[in-house]
Amino acid sequence: MHLSVDELRTKVEEFRSSGLNTQQIADELSLSQTTVQWLSASDYEVEDKPLDVKVGWRSIAVKGERIEAVSYIFCDIIDEMVGDEVDTIVGVSINGIAFAQAISSTMDLEMSVVRSINEVVGGHLSEVYAGIDGKRVIIIDDVYSSGTTMQKTAADLKASGADVKMCMVLVNKSWDDDVDGVPLRALIRAATV
Repeated sequence: MHLSVDELRTKVEEFRSSGLNTQQIADELSLSQTTVQWLSASDYEVEDKPLDVKVGWRSIAVKGERIEAVSYIFCDIIDEMVGDEVDTIVGVSINGIAFAQAISSTMDLEMSVVRSINEVVGGHLSEVYAGIDGKRVIIIDDVYSSGTTMQKTAADLKASGADVKMCMVLVNKSWDDDVDGVPLRALIRAATV
């Protein structure tokens, strides 16, 4: 569904009113945090609009079988890039979790979950799922925009003792091919030229 700027602005305010923070709203709308902040501004000018690409992957997300099918491609790339040098798949909340679950199940690997909190605090590694200390991990999310979430997640996991082997996303909205030296792979690149 294509939304106008005014409709996106209304959605941002609805999400904010229901208690979501900027990161969570960006996840829900598949937009960058910068675009969400711009949409939230009361005095925004069209000329000041940040460049962004809205990624709509709802057709995949509505059925588990579709997520699993796409995850087979992730698995093939993991096998090609790191082989069996991986212990744990780490899903970034909320949209990376479904892919991480499907990948970990297909590859018979452990799964962990990181909750994105914000740019300053970073994220929180859930203690309900597998630990990552001393583990070789791959980080999975849906969309890579500015790289802030992935950079902070990779740094936090490294600081917690993980060996981050690769970062993977469904769509890369940038020209980045790595996250602070860690390979970044996407199924689709949708970068502005």
